[in-house]
Amino acid sequence: MEFYVNNEKIDVQLENEKTVGDVLKSFELTCEQNNAAVIGININNKTITADIFDEESKKELSDDTKIEFTIVTIDTIKDSFESLAKLFDELSGKMEEIPVLLQKGETKIAAESITTLADSINHFCHLAALASLFPETFTKTTIDGMNFNDFFKEFSPILADFEQALQNNDTVMIGDLSEYEICPRLKSISESLKNM
Repeated sequence: MEFYVNNEKIDVQLENEKTVGDVLKSFELTCEQNNAAVIGININNKTITADIFDEESKKELSDDTKIEFTIVTIDTIKDSFESLAKLFDELSGKMEEIPVLLQKGETKIAAESITTLADSINHFCHLAALASLFPETFTKTTIDGMNFNDFFKEFSPILADFEQALQNNDTVMIGDLSEYEICPRLKSISESLKNM
């Protein structure tokens, strides 16, 4: 049997595990004991989704069974949040400069900052979803006194307006939203992540 964790081959000693399900349960317990969570499973190069999980779990193990897990740990999430805190801090400064850049006609620099903003918010949302796998560690984290979901419910309409302003090439609206709405929220996110 071949066993991989995050694309790295691991030597595993089976005890009483006879089925794929036995291995999955055993590995899940090991993850819980080590502040980790499984976020992806492949068995014999087949992605295991919720729809086929029960069916695949019943299968007997064989010498050529290949099980691959993708896991995430609390420490990995914390490290990623730390990196994002620095990035959002830098980005808040860049978003504050957008109106001036647009007035000077430096649209390429402004566009790069906006692209970085979009990518960073996507990354943050992905990390927040992973953090929800460890509620005992991350549920106390708030941004401006709100949990992640409430903060983004309030932030989302601003981002939608920003996207609309970009599509309409409304430089005044882009500048105002960047400086007065997005910049302070990025600072709030950064501060929250630093204090996690």
